[in-house]
Formats: sequence, C-alpha cells, structure tokens
Amino acid sequence: MKSLDLSPQALKKLLDDSTAIVLNHFANIHEQKGFHDFPQQEVESWFQEALPQDGMRAEALFDLFVEKVLKTATGNVGPHMYAYVMAGGNQIGIVADKLAATINQNVTKWHLGPAMTEIDKRVIQWAAEMVGFGEDVGGYIGSSGSTANLDGLTVARNVYFEKHDIRNKGLFGSKPFIVYCSEETHSSVDKSVQLLGIGLDHLRKIPTNADFTIDLDALEKQIIADRENGLQPFCLVGNAGTVNTGAIDDLNSLADIAKKHQLWFHVDGAYGGLVSALDSKQALYRGLDRADSVALDFHKWLYQPFEVGCLLVKSWDDLRTSYFKKAAYLDTSLEQGNNRLDLNEHHFMLSRNAKALKVWMSIKYYGIRLIKEMIQKDIDLTDYLNERINASSDFRLIADSPLAVSCFQYVGGLSNSEDIIALNRQLIPALEKDGRVFITGTTLKGEFVLRACLINHRKTEETTDYLLDVIRDVAERQMSK
Repeated sequence: MKSLDLSPQALKKLLDDSTAIVLNHFANIHEQKGFHDFPQQEVESWFQEALPQDGMRAEALFDLFVEKVLKTATGNVGPHMYAYVMAGGNQIGIVADKLAATINQNVTKWHLGPAMTEIDKRVIQWAAEMVGFGEDVGGYIGSSGSTANLDGLTVARNVYFEKHDIRNKGLFGSKPFIVYCSEETHSSVDKSVQLLGIGLDHLRKIPTNADFTIDLDALEKQIIADRENGLQPFCLVGNAGTVNTGAIDDLNSLADIAKKHQLWFHVDGAYGGLVSALDSKQALYRGLDRADSVALDFHKWLYQPFEVGCLLVKSWDDLRTSYFKKAAYLDTSLEQGNNRLDLNEHHFMLSRNAKALKVWMSIKYYGIRLIKEMIQKDIDLTDYLNERINASSDFRLIADSPLAVSCFQYVGGLSNSEDIIALNRQLIPALEKDGRVFITGTTLKGEFVLRACLINHRKTEETTDYLLDVIRDVAERQMSK
C-alpha cells in the first residue's frame, strides 16, 4: 500500500537538506538585500502551471525554492529592512515552528493538545507580567496585533452589551454606539469597526497633539456631544505606540476618561506594548494596567517568526461570554471539575496551530533579560539614527519617537517644501528598484516623509549608517537626472 510517509533514511535526508538551506541563508544574512526588483509579471510566470498530477524529486523542489523563493525574498530577516514593522525573527522560533508542525496538534480543546494548551496559558500570563497588566488574566494567542484588536473590540461589544442580549438580537433596534480613538490609530481598528457592524460613521477619530498623542480635551468634548445627541459611547482605544511615529497616548488619563464615562478601555499595544517591560520606558505606559483589554504582537518586539499576536483581557469569563456556543460534538460536560480549559470556548477559532510554542521556547532559551536588552538596543539605534540625521546637512528629522520609529526627509540642497516632498516621494520607488535597503514612507500632518522602523536584533550602528548612505546615493542620482 502506498503512503505519504518516507523511509527513515529519506526523511533524514529531507531534513538535512532543508537544514543546509537554513544554515546557508544565515551564513550570508548580513548581506541580504532589502528588496529584489522583479516585475510582477515575471514573478507570476515562475509559478504559472497546471495542477501537478505527479510529484517531483525533493532535490529539484528544494532547488526551485532556493532560486525562486528564498533568493528573491524581501529581506526582513536581514538588517536592511526599515519598512512597516518587520522584525527579523529568531532562530529558536524557526526550530520551534518545525517542532510544532511535527506534533501537529490542534490547540483548541484541552484533550487535543494538553501540553500546548497549558503553554498557551503560560505565555499569556508571561505577556501580562511583561506589560504589567495583572495576574491570572485571560487571553488568546492568534495571528497578529490586527486580529488582537478585532478580538478585543469583539469582546468589548459582546460583554458591554450583554445586558441587551446582543449575541442573539444583534445590533437591530439599538442606538448607534460609538468607538473613540486618535487619528493616528492603526487601520485594523477601522476594519474591526466595519466587521463588527458598528460602522465607520460611528468611529470617532480624535485629533492629535504636536507629539501625535490623542487630544484629551477634544476626546472628552466629543464623548459629551455624542451622548447629548442620543448616541451610546461605549469603547475607547488608546495607543501604546502608533505605527506612524511610535506615539504613546496618555493611557492613565484615558483610563480616567473611560472610567468617568463608563467606557470599555482597549489598548492597542501591537507595536509598542511590550516595550513597557523596559525600566527606561515604564513611566510612559502608566495606566496600561487599567485597560479592559490589550492587543500585543509577538512577531514584533519578541522577535518571533510570523505569525503570532495576543489579546489580553482581565478574565477568561469575558472571552467565554463573547464566544461560547454549545455544540453536541464539542460537549465537555463529562469532563467538568478537572480544570481543563478549552480554548475553542473562548474564541471563534476551532482549528489553530501551536503558535505559543515558539514564544515559550524563545523566552525559555534566551531569557527575558536578553530579549529586553535587544529591545533597548533597537531603541538606542533609533536615537543614534536621529542624531546622525540632525548632524547632517542633507537630511531633516520630522518626528522622533520614544520607540523605534524615525520619520525624516532627504532635503539635499533644496529649500522649497514642495520640491522636498516631491523628491522624497520619488525616492520610495527609486530605493525599491535599487534594493540595497527597503524603506517606505508615510504622511504626517499632510506632509510626506520617509519612515524607518528599527526592530531587528541584527541591526547595528554600521547598518544604520548604511541606510543613510544608500538613501543619499540614490537621492543624488535621482536629482541628477
């Protein structure tokens, strides 16, 4: 009888050959380009084929992977990635993902993955300890900070409006309820409001101060106005590090406002929340412990391979209130009294891999002290970058950050603001075509800027200098055209 399994010898060779690819990749990781400029049509052509009816040799398959996937991959593992919020992962995480796939457990009901379920619970408690959220909290480990924001707002809606039986009756007949956040809040909050049926018309984007934190006076005036107009203010979203600039809202004051107006207080800490573990930054996060829910992202500051995010809530009961649905084939009544936690009763997902294993193994292997040193190093490198920009004559710093984001412009010899913005817009595709570094832009208060995010334990002062050297070189060539 045929089988999908290989002989022990063939499996060993498969694993050895794949390990050789990994080792070779990391042997040259510091030279990895930021981007490879292949036309979309060419990349598409590499994979255009009919459904294969017969298999190919593993050696040929590995060769195809190396040539068309590995060697052309955008370089977020290496030190020359500055776009978005892309950490470089860590090597223990690579091994852990392989081990998790080997066990292949569905971490949803306790008896389907006993050890993995307990690891999930432990990682949630460790995360809460890192950010000072509390003890014996609930949570869910999912794919990203974006989904953690969706999960948090889902719990907020279902728990806050439980008295209206919203899970059964839906939104019909309810007065519109309002979510508040700053104009710098991540787009996943907009998407969450859409998906939850609240609607973007009921998402209030509050203006920000000069430091890009939420304007508290404008917020409170908006809450009062909405209530006077017959609406239902119900949820306030605070930023523990915005993606654009790394701005951290005054979380303690937001907690006061949420308490005063009886709002659910959700903190988007996907980018910066874990930085609160640093002694040097804790004061910036006062009030985070007062949140009802917090979104985190482990494939950022914990340097995990994609993908793994986390939602923290004060109680497992909040999750169960939001998600539990009795189903005969999932009935656990015969197992009552044994303290088993079935994660499927606390989230929408019924099938999920062991995302927490790589987090657990990474923290066990490196220790949180070393991880915190890497976080501090990345923040210090951002300060170094800002110092270099301020000391230069051809760059201009637009916004610094308490975290690891720097927003700046290349000015060259230009003095006209419109010319500077036009040049910097041209730089983004030009740098992508050059490929040595990968950086993107953003808009702050209507002005286009280059945005560098330094989250990668492989970055150094030398690679940071290289970023400015490459931008300068590409800009000078752009201006000479």
